[in-house]
Amino acid sequence: MTPPPLRSIVRATRRNPLVWRYLFNFTPTITYHLERSSLVGETARVLSELNRDGIAITTVKALLGDESCCRELATAVDRLEREQASTMEAMRAEANVESATGKKTFIFELLNRNPVFDPDSIYARFALQQPILQVANAYFGMLTRLRYYNVWHTFATDSQPRESQLWHRDREDLLILKVFMYLSDVDDGAGPFTYATGTHPKGKQRQEAESFMEGNVKRTTDDQMLNLIPKDRWRRGVGESGTIIFADTRGYHKGGLARTSDRLMYTCMFTSQASESEEFMLRLQLFAPPRDRARAFALNASKQTSR
Repeated sequence: MTPPPLRSIVRATRRNPLVWRYLFNFTPTITYHLERSSLVGETARVLSELNRDGIAITTVKALLGDESCCRELATAVDRLEREQASTMEAMRAEANVESATGKKTFIFELLNRNPVFDPDSIYARFALQQPILQVANAYFGMLTRLRYYNVWHTFATDSQPRESQLWHRDREDLLILKVFMYLSDVDDGAGPFTYATGTHPKGKQRQEAESFMEGNVKRTTDDQMLNLIPKDRWRRGVGESGTIIFADTRGYHKGGLARTSDRLMYTCMFTSQASESEEFMLRLQLFAPPRDRARAFALNASKQTSR
């Protein structure tokens, strides 16, 4: 019998939570526990809800207060929308057409598919505001990496749900924290982010939902999800502009099925340093790390990408 290749053995070993934490993430785990401080107020509430349900919803005002750089972000996004208006409208015409390459034609990424990483940009600085990074590190129980940021403009369509509009789990790491901040009001007609509570790795739901393969990704329909999780446990992220959603996307989730109005939102993602996923941002230059250890760690790429 042919033994499995070393890469497969390492990958299987990495999926063990204790090995993942205390071997592949030993230094960021120990560093975090030596330096951590207790969360209070809204950050503590968000963390508690996130640990319990896999999703927590708050607002810019409640979590970040008056010192938030939300207005700067909104201004920057408005400028991007105006600069790319003609390209965006051309893409809108294709939003109902399923791409042969798996591209989500219903989403326009304002910073391109793989943003050029800039630690001084408003997009990086928004992600690394202290309350957001505190929640990310506390949820993982270690210092985390900022792996991605972008701004998504989701087009209203009338095609059948596909790709991320169907239930699925992300695969980048054992824990994955994504943050979504709405830059437009999002109701049921604007394709709100939706989460099946308790299906995250810290949750109690261990059974997998029925699924089918779409490319190389498992997808689950609403009817299939109902067989596993009742609808009263589907958390819909509806809210006004300024709503912030934290979600561990290792749990079942879907979103972007906009029918009556477009959705505009900023998003970023945190993983451990042990994530084996591709680098999502182009890192073209070295930069001086900030003095704050948590921010410096978050900005340090786990894999360098260049042109």
